[in-house]
Amino acid sequence: MRNASMHQLKIATVLLCAISGATTSSVWAQQAAPAPAAAPTAAAPAAAAAKPAAAPVKGFTPPASSSGQTIDSIAVVVNDDVITRNEVAARIKSVEQRMKAQNVPLPDPADLRRQLLERMIVERAQMQLAKEMGVRVDDQTLDRAIGRIAEQQKMTVQDLRNQMEKEGTPFATFREEIRDEIIMQRLREHEVDAKIQISDSEVDNFLEAEKAAASEQVELNLAQILVRIPENSSPEQIAARRARAEEVSRQLRTGADFAKMAATYSDASDALSGGDIGWRNSDRLPPLFTEQLLKLKPGQITPIIKSNTGFHILKLVDRRSAAEAQAVAAVQQTHARHILLKVTPTLSAAEAKRKLAELKERLDNKAAKFEDLARLFSNDGSAAKGGDLGWLYPGDTVPEFEAAMNALKPGEVSQPIESSFGFHLIEVLERKSDDVSKEKQRSAARNALRERKLEEATENWAREVRDRAYVEFRPEDQ
Repeated sequence: MRNASMHQLKIATVLLCAISGATTSSVWAQQAAPAPAAAPTAAAPAAAAAKPAAAPVKGFTPPASSSGQTIDSIAVVVNDDVITRNEVAARIKSVEQRMKAQNVPLPDPADLRRQLLERMIVERAQMQLAKEMGVRVDDQTLDRAIGRIAEQQKMTVQDLRNQMEKEGTPFATFREEIRDEIIMQRLREHEVDAKIQISDSEVDNFLEAEKAAASEQVELNLAQILVRIPENSSPEQIAARRARAEEVSRQLRTGADFAKMAATYSDASDALSGGDIGWRNSDRLPPLFTEQLLKLKPGQITPIIKSNTGFHILKLVDRRSAAEAQAVAAVQQTHARHILLKVTPTLSAAEAKRKLAELKERLDNKAAKFEDLARLFSNDGSAAKGGDLGWLYPGDTVPEFEAAMNALKPGEVSQPIESSFGFHLIEVLERKSDDVSKEKQRSAARNALRERKLEEATENWAREVRDRAYVEFRPEDQ
């Protein structure tokens, strides 16, 4: 723990620097002239307490307040920095607004303040560590991150800005919050992620445990009919929907075809496919479904099951153990290569697409080889290898790329395809179907173990950073 007296001097400097810059953090307004002794203001003790802190530091003159009242004060000292009461109040207000918008019950005000203040202390200590280690995020990186956020929300950056400001959050504040999140992520990657080690014996034990668990798990092939209950339905409307479900159930019990009944009566999105849901692991289904389904034999249907969505009738088409499912699971692998053109300030999306169309025309006319064009034009790391991506498993690439690749026959070249990375020309070289390789299984197991360790390691690291920090809580009158 650091020396407290040194912190008093450093914090006084922080406060006075903040005052001189007219910021909103940690400032006291002081009187321009002594208040008459006969009529002291209620804030006089606070103002008097601020003056001794300013004395050791030369060159700073606190601003005067006509009222002599406290504008802001320190809630907590964290190492060489402070968290002010205004900052705490702003965070509480922001969280309360978010919880109300999401219809989440608010905790007791004292509990909410305590939890948020502790979170702010941890965040402040970690940001100080990041600064000491030189972790920074430039504006260009920040702009790209915000662009991706807007893209994920299917809106432009300007739309995102308008939405944030409509919700009461200044866009500049939002930008700095995102910057801090990226800094924190990079800090954790350096301090935690890179230090996690997974041994081969841990992977072996994990795979053995997964194999044992799979032998006990059951997968169910299901179909459903859903009679949906509209929102804010009256008791009479709910009764009418139940009567409809009971009529469907009666017809099924007398031999009606399930797929036809689903297409006729079901309100689910899979109605026109006969209500087919497909294979589902039993432990991933709602308990009220699993309880009824596990009693059935293939071909049987459940009684009517009521949920928040509506009335369900489920058919058990088939069942198998998860171990059997793994035994028959064959995965199609694709050997592909591509040419990637990234959209930049000097290359628009339209120009990138046009350029790739020209390259495809050259390929179709046998005027060039794919690998040569990839080396010349591709912006991807695979360019040096002629664009070769090697053997790809399902899920190895982004959905847009995978869908276009799967539609090609070996030897075919795609039209220009857009993804989050830019525009691609894709060529499929060959395909093969094989059981999931041992290397793939071990890689998945290693990733699962890493995620499991990462959560615990991150919590331990955050607690260590918090414990090493000098933290001083200030009473209300200081």
